[in-house]
Amino acid sequence: MCWGERNENRDHQWQNHKGRTWNIGNLLTRKIAGEKEIKEYFLPKDLNHFCAGCYAYLEARERCPYWMEKEPILQDMQKADLLIFTSPNYCMMPSAPMKALLDLFFTNWMSHKPLEEMFSKRAVVISTAAGAGAKKAAKLIADNLTNWGIPKIDSYAAVVNAVNWDMVPPKKKAKIEKDMERLAKKLSRHRKVAAGIKTRILFWFYGGMQKANWGA
Repeated sequence: MCWGERNENRDHQWQNHKGRTWNIGNLLTRKIAGEKEIKEYFLPKDLNHFCAGCYAYLEARERCPYWMEKEPILQDMQKADLLIFTSPNYCMMPSAPMKALLDLFFTNWMSHKPLEEMFSKRAVVISTAAGAGAKKAAKLIADNLTNWGIPKIDSYAAVVNAVNWDMVPPKKKAKIEKDMERLAKKLSRHRKVAAGIKTRILFWFYGGMQKANWGA
């Protein structure tokens, strides 16, 4: 299991405070982890860069100027049986560090250099907001993962009516915990996945673009 997270905190340089989104992700991992190893990455601490648009990564992954930081993250994602991406909503979008991570791994897209491991992987996307916007933030992340070739993605968007986890009303916390219990059971029932018709169509479409020299 590999868990990616961008946490909410105004005080610490690396913003590693365990806020609303982290706590929901933690509820889920506690319910499904069992004896499994959990590898957790925090943004921006573990990947504090923005894509420079140099396109070196298209020639070879290791040519990216930030490859030293990216390589262990990519390797863990390839080995993981479940990927969990958590990000708060900022202005109807994922956090800037989460968007930067997606940009830095843009060659994972099926239109560029897809990874075989992604076609049999599951992912969960979790986003929170004090008000509106969590669904849009989660959808942007999920859309990227779909284009990585991940065939099964579950999204969870929560309106928590609070700026931190301690301020979330008890009734809301109880509902979130029940939701995570249901999601954990669902994930436990369906451990093996394979590329479905949607993923196959996208793969064939992008492959046709490459053969016609319409893509990078």
